[in-house]
Amino acid sequence: MQVDFYQLTRDPAEKILTALAQKTLSDKARLLVVSGTAAQLEAISKALWSVPGAAFLAHAISDGGAADALQPILLSDQVKAPNDAKFIAIADGIWREEALTFDRVFYLFPPERTDNARAAWRALGEAENVTRNYWRQDGGKWIKGP
Repeated sequence: MQVDFYQLTRDPAEKILTALAQKTLSDKARLLVVSGTAAQLEAISKALWSVPGAAFLAHAISDGGAADALQPILLSDQVKAPNDAKFIAIADGIWREEALTFDRVFYLFPPERTDNARAAWRALGEAENVTRNYWRQDGGKWIKGP
């Protein structure tokens, strides 16, 4: 499995997530986006409804109902994927071990969550079958770090 660390220094998570969600859908995969903050989930939802170059990216905020299973992109405060997502994006910078049950993890963290990211990086370095990648913003581009 692969875990991609995205250090957010310029853009907020909702902006980055639109690009990650587009790529995930183009790969014919489903995505679960997790945040413990309702306001952040709302901001992500708004961003997905107004993606530049696309009308919108179909999604919903989880309400625990049957419709959750139909969503190509499901936003939730829980690491549970009723939509059968194999990809997960952790948007609030708080690492969750349950993410390791997915095929791919996008772990977005702002500067105030750097210590959380470092701890997760170290722990995952000792885990079997985990490939880690670190991405940082350099101007308007993402650069893969060492």
